[in-house]
Amino acid sequence: MKFMIIRKADAETESEASPVGEGNDQMLKDMMAYNQAMVDAGILRGGQGLKPSACGARIQFKAGKPSVTDGPFAEAKELIAGFTLIEVASKQEALDWVRRWPASDGHGNVSLELRQLYELDDFEGITDVERAALDRQMSGAA
Repeated sequence: MKFMIIRKADAETESEASPVGEGNDQMLKDMMAYNQAMVDAGILRGGQGLKPSACGARIQFKAGKPSVTDGPFAEAKELIAGFTLIEVASKQEALDWVRRWPASDGHGNVSLELRQLYELDDFEGITDVERAALDRQMSGAA
Protein backbone atom coordinates (compact mmCIF):
# COMPACT_ATOMS: atom_id res chain seq x y z
CA MET A 1 0.00 0.00 0.00
CA LYS A 2 1.33 3.41 -0.94
CA PHE A 3 0.64 6.49 1.12
CA MET A 4 1.47 10.16 0.82
CA ILE A 5 2.31 12.06 3.97
CA ILE A 6 1.37 15.65 3.23
CA ARG A 7 3.06 18.39 5.25
CA LYS A 8 0.65 21.33 5.41
CA ALA A 9 2.03 24.83 4.94
CA ASP A 10 2.27 27.41 7.68
CA ALA A 11 3.61 30.95 8.02
CA GLU A 12 7.17 29.65 8.29
CA THR A 13 7.05 27.45 5.17
CA GLU A 14 5.30 30.24 3.27
CA SER A 15 8.01 32.76 4.16
CA GLU A 16 10.81 33.46 1.73
CA ALA A 17 13.35 32.21 4.29
CA SER A 18 15.65 29.40 3.24
CA PRO A 19 14.71 25.97 4.65
CA VAL A 20 18.34 25.62 5.75
CA GLY A 21 20.41 27.95 7.84
CA GLU A 22 19.87 29.87 11.03
CA GLY A 23 17.42 28.15 13.35
CA ASN A 24 16.72 25.26 10.96
CA ASP A 25 19.88 23.19 11.46
CA GLN A 26 18.30 20.82 14.01
CA MET A 27 15.12 20.41 11.97
CA LEU A 28 17.16 19.57 8.86
CA LYS A 29 19.20 16.97 10.78
CA ASP A 30 16.04 15.48 12.27
CA MET A 31 14.28 15.27 8.90
CA MET A 32 17.35 13.66 7.34
CA ALA A 33 17.44 11.07 10.16
CA TYR A 34 13.69 10.41 9.77
CA ASN A 35 14.06 9.96 6.01
CA GLN A 36 17.09 7.72 6.50
CA ALA A 37 15.10 5.54 8.91
CA MET A 38 12.48 5.10 6.18
CA VAL A 39 15.20 4.31 3.62
CA ASP A 40 16.68 1.75 6.01
CA ALA A 41 13.21 0.22 6.51
CA GLY A 42 12.81 0.01 2.72
CA ILE A 43 9.59 2.02 2.63
CA LEU A 44 10.60 5.45 1.29
CA ARG A 45 9.49 5.96 -2.32
CA GLY A 46 10.07 9.70 -2.67
CA GLY A 47 9.35 13.12 -1.34
CA GLN A 48 10.12 16.79 -1.71
CA GLY A 49 9.61 20.08 -0.01
CA LEU A 50 7.76 22.74 -1.96
CA LYS A 51 8.74 26.37 -2.38
CA PRO A 52 6.31 28.95 -0.97
CA SER A 53 3.10 29.64 -2.87
CA ALA A 54 4.56 33.01 -3.90
CA CYS A 55 6.61 30.98 -6.40
CA GLY A 56 3.57 29.17 -7.76
CA ALA A 57 0.27 29.71 -9.50
CA ARG A 58 -3.27 28.47 -9.08
CA ILE A 59 -5.16 27.36 -12.18
CA GLN A 60 -8.92 27.17 -12.00
CA PHE A 61 -11.11 25.85 -14.80
CA LYS A 62 -14.60 27.22 -15.41
CA ALA A 63 -16.57 25.83 -18.32
CA GLY A 64 -13.35 24.13 -19.46
CA LYS A 65 -11.35 27.38 -19.68
CA PRO A 66 -8.31 27.95 -17.45
CA SER A 67 -7.77 31.06 -15.35
CA VAL A 68 -4.31 31.53 -13.82
CA THR A 69 -3.69 33.38 -10.57
CA ASP A 70 -0.11 33.91 -9.42
CA GLY A 71 0.79 33.30 -5.77
CA PRO A 72 1.14 33.95 -2.94
CA PHE A 73 -2.08 32.60 -1.52
CA ALA A 74 -3.46 33.82 1.80
CA GLU A 75 -4.97 30.59 3.10
CA ALA A 76 -1.72 28.87 4.21
CA LYS A 77 -3.60 26.18 6.15
CA GLU A 78 -4.98 24.89 2.83
CA LEU A 79 -1.56 24.76 1.15
CA ILE A 80 1.00 21.97 0.97
CA ALA A 81 4.60 22.55 2.04
CA GLY A 82 5.90 19.13 1.01
CA PHE A 83 5.20 15.43 0.75
CA THR A 84 6.71 12.04 1.48
CA LEU A 85 5.75 8.87 -0.38
CA ILE A 86 5.96 5.57 1.48
CA GLU A 87 4.99 1.99 0.73
CA VAL A 88 3.94 -0.07 3.72
CA ALA A 89 1.79 -3.10 4.51
CA SER A 90 -1.11 -1.24 6.14
CA LYS A 91 -2.64 2.08 7.05
CA GLN A 92 -1.68 1.39 10.66
CA GLU A 93 1.98 1.02 9.69
CA ALA A 94 1.76 4.30 7.76
CA LEU A 95 0.27 6.00 10.82
CA ASP A 96 3.06 4.57 12.97
CA TRP A 97 5.61 6.26 10.69
CA VAL A 98 3.67 9.54 10.66
CA ARG A 99 3.71 9.55 14.47
CA ARG A 100 7.51 9.55 14.29
CA TRP A 101 7.57 12.86 12.35
CA PRO A 102 10.37 15.03 13.79
CA ALA A 103 9.11 17.27 16.60
CA SER A 104 11.59 19.96 15.60
CA ASP A 105 9.67 20.62 12.37
CA GLY A 106 7.50 23.69 12.83
CA HIS A 107 8.79 23.93 16.40
CA GLY A 108 6.54 20.98 17.26
CA ASN A 109 3.44 22.48 15.65
CA VAL A 110 2.75 20.95 12.23
CA SER A 111 -0.29 19.61 10.48
CA LEU A 112 0.12 16.42 8.46
CA GLU A 113 -2.34 14.54 6.30
CA LEU A 114 -2.09 10.87 5.34
CA ARG A 115 -3.63 9.80 2.03
CA GLN A 116 -3.53 6.42 0.31
CA LEU A 117 -2.63 6.36 -3.38
CA TYR A 118 -4.65 4.51 -5.98
CA GLU A 119 -2.93 1.40 -7.25
CA LEU A 120 -3.63 -0.78 -10.28
CA ASP A 121 -5.68 -3.25 -8.25
CA ASP A 122 -8.12 -0.45 -7.46
CA PHE A 123 -9.14 -0.20 -11.12
CA GLU A 124 -11.71 -2.91 -11.76
CA GLY A 125 -13.01 -3.81 -15.19
CA ILE A 126 -10.09 -2.50 -17.21
CA THR A 127 -8.48 -4.45 -20.02
CA ASP A 128 -4.93 -5.81 -19.90
CA VAL A 129 -3.90 -3.16 -22.44
CA GLU A 130 -5.37 -0.38 -20.27
CA ARG A 131 -3.75 -1.90 -17.17
CA ALA A 132 -0.34 -1.96 -18.89
CA ALA A 133 -0.75 1.68 -19.98
CA LEU A 134 -1.78 2.73 -16.48
CA ASP A 135 1.17 0.84 -15.00
CA ARG A 136 3.57 2.71 -17.31
CA GLN A 137 1.97 6.04 -16.47
CA MET A 138 1.90 5.45 -12.71
CA SER A 139 5.56 4.38 -12.70
CA GLY A 140 6.61 7.39 -14.76
CA ALA A 141 7.78 5.29 -17.70
CA ALA A 142 7.20 6.52 -21.24
